[in-house]
Amino acid sequence: FDDNVEDFDEDIDEAIALLASSHFLPPAEIRADKISVDGTLLRYSDAALVEPASNLVDALAQSDRDLIDASLISVPGYFDSAQGIKAGQQYGQEGSGVRPSTLDEFAIPGAFILSDGAGRNRFPIKAAADGNGNEMPLTQDEVRQLLETAHQTMSAARGQIRRPLNQSARVSMVVVDTTGEILGLVIGSDAPIFGLDVAVQKARTATFFSSELAATYLVGLNRDEISDYVQRVRVFLNDPQALTGQHAFSDRAGGNLSRPYFPDGELGRPHGPLSRPITEWSPFATGLQESLVRPEVVKHLGFVDGTSDKGAANECVGLLNEGGDIHLLGNGIQIFPGSVPIYRGSTLIGGIGVSGDGVDQDDMIAFLSVHRVGEALGTLGNAPKEIRADTIEVDNVRLRYISCPFNPFLDESEQEVCNGK
Repeated sequence: FDDNVEDFDEDIDEAIALLASSHFLPPAEIRADKISVDGTLLRYSDAALVEPASNLVDALAQSDRDLIDASLISVPGYFDSAQGIKAGQQYGQEGSGVRPSTLDEFAIPGAFILSDGAGRNRFPIKAAADGNGNEMPLTQDEVRQLLETAHQTMSAARGQIRRPLNQSARVSMVVVDTTGEILGLVIGSDAPIFGLDVAVQKARTATFFSSELAATYLVGLNRDEISDYVQRVRVFLNDPQALTGQHAFSDRAGGNLSRPYFPDGELGRPHGPLSRPITEWSPFATGLQESLVRPEVVKHLGFVDGTSDKGAANECVGLLNEGGDIHLLGNGIQIFPGSVPIYRGSTLIGGIGVSGDGVDQDDMIAFLSVHRVGEALGTLGNAPKEIRADTIEVDNVRLRYISCPFNPFLDESEQEVCNGK
């Protein structure tokens, strides 16, 4: 944590890291110091490259110089020093776990999928088999059309984070059923890798919090800290039945309730019911999001540092469905936009999550994809307007359901593309 952004820190670790990567630096035009946040440019590094390299070694204290000859260190679950330094895998090749999809896997050329390293698609498009009493689950054809439409919408959308400007967005897209089971996952070419995990979190989060059993499942974790969040939501919204399926929650709406100020951005206001107070808040201690996964994170840290012989489970929350066989929020929840629940009439049947570009672009791709497939098939759609979370008002402030960008498409001039839908 840098508590003074006006000076330049002299950190030997940063200097060594920068020098080691000097032949592999990203192009200057895409480095983070081109990003402005609230009028302030981010800083890429406090260190500066030292030429020649020997100058840096000469400047090291003897204790630091001794580290240069140190041996490799094993990290349980991640790296075995006995195997030595390994070569990396090229992104997009089978060994990397991400490869181009075949036309049998996905009909649109240029898409990518997650592979198991042996050629098999880890998340092939399939029909839902919900275990939550859903009698009208998503069909394989519906899932396919949702993902194809999402990919088409992505390709037409103007990317927010791409350089040079006026490129199409590149995102990861996923559809889940009401239990959080992944029914299909597709990746745009050159989409940010972080979006893979986040898209799944987003889809599961919107689906879970729109479920009639959301409060029941959270309280069922038997952790007072988690149960308290449910009660805070009900008090904050003045609704003793909140989180029982009466409202459809997008990730944007849930994010409104997960900010250290409500409304978001108005300093000095009370915190949202799913957030920590600003005096306790940090990017690593946000509220319910962090509270849900903390036990498994702590357990895994113990495994890595050798104080525990068990790593984290294959899921992060420990939240099981009624049958005890499905992890509803396997990789945790997400609190920024880019997902909507999917309905068949007034029945929740799943969710779609999008991640990898600006959150407004992610929002638009998710929302418009469901809308367009609904118009084409007539069998599904976005949540009925009367139950969307933007009908909820707190102190004269409505929650936001989605927010779509202005002038969003590269080859079209249409504005306000989400209004009225």
